[in-house]
Amino acid sequence: MLYTLYEAGYYASTPFRFATRLTRDLWGSPLNPARDTDIGRRIFASSDLIANLTRRYGKPEWGIETVEINGVSVRVRPTVVWTSPWCRLVHFSRDVSDLRRAGRTELDPPLLITAPMSGHYATLLRGTAQAFLQDHEVFITDWINARDVPVLEGRFEFADYVDHVRDMLRVLGPRPHVVAVCQPGPAVLAAAAMMAEDNDPSRPATMTIMGSPIDARLSPTVTNQLAEERPFAWFKSNMIYTVPAPYPGMGRRVYPGFVQLFSFMSMNAERHQEAHWRYLQQLMDGDGDSVESHLAFYDEYLSVLDLTEEFYLQTVDIVFQRHLLPKGELMHRGRLVRCDAIRDIGLLTVEGENDDISGIGQTQAAHALCSNLPDDMKMDYVQPKVGHYGVFNGRRFNEEIYPRVRDFVRRGEKGFDRREEAA
Repeated sequence: MLYTLYEAGYYASTPFRFATRLTRDLWGSPLNPARDTDIGRRIFASSDLIANLTRRYGKPEWGIETVEINGVSVRVRPTVVWTSPWCRLVHFSRDVSDLRRAGRTELDPPLLITAPMSGHYATLLRGTAQAFLQDHEVFITDWINARDVPVLEGRFEFADYVDHVRDMLRVLGPRPHVVAVCQPGPAVLAAAAMMAEDNDPSRPATMTIMGSPIDARLSPTVTNQLAEERPFAWFKSNMIYTVPAPYPGMGRRVYPGFVQLFSFMSMNAERHQEAHWRYLQQLMDGDGDSVESHLAFYDEYLSVLDLTEEFYLQTVDIVFQRHLLPKGELMHRGRLVRCDAIRDIGLLTVEGENDDISGIGQTQAAHALCSNLPDDMKMDYVQPKVGHYGVFNGRRFNEEIYPRVRDFVRRGEKGFDRREEAA
């Protein structure tokens, strides 16, 4: 019912939204002689703010056209190389002639970035992908909005996420590398464990897990506490709604993206209010650079997707309430997931000192689970002065985190020097 009311409210406000846009365009037009007056700038700024707050935010474009390598601008083209009803595997193909001009004559290691399926589109990792493109053949999981998947396509469960990771690693070929950003950490670790136990030739050579709830019992955050304090039935009764017409997924039960967005924004309500107030002042002052920065951030932040009921509820149950993976009790299609089967997959964990989503220690827990992995194939890094988002994006990621991940992958490509020449 909530989803239907949400849609009805959006369409009911259409005349007001159109009027606001018309006002913005009128007072922003260079033909309006009062455009640069104080009252003109105030009317324009106010109407622009309202128009942006009430409009629909669709899936953002990747916008990755080039990457600089050794001072050479290398052209990049996103190409879909594998699909399912739930995901597109996107390969950021770099122009071969440009790579030669940049001095790259050998193939760079293939690397899969597994994006979170937790409310935002994979484009949230645009900066992450751009960094890795300097030294890798980058592939990324581009998850599809559940409301756009017809009910006839069936369910998408936690186990399906694990299977998708395994299938996509096989697309990359023998011994690729994988990076799990936030939520997919447990699923990626489970997939790697089973591939290791099966001696799968496409099992990853290295696995980097960033800001992820491998063991959410450690350093619990507000998000973890909410999941533990509420009974499972509460999530099913209060967080799940039915997709209305005219979406292709009409009738599918989902955890709506707008509910997730409201939850995120309410956690930092004052910060978002201050940001929009600054935006209003910047518009009136004509501060174009700051305005563009604000719009770029919120164009991404306010773009959300729905999750299937079963995937959301199973994640709450498996990861945040029963903690099955760190307890050694996670079953995948009737098979016990054994992280101790991992013996030749390098493991790097990355955490942020100020992460308020996945507390320090939650990601590090992967090292204890991979008990048969040699110490020289393990590495842990905690980045000072960054929160959750800073673990995989921003200046400190580019300058301090990414170089460590790159070097770890390079070691993995060399077989970790055959485990330091067999010690």
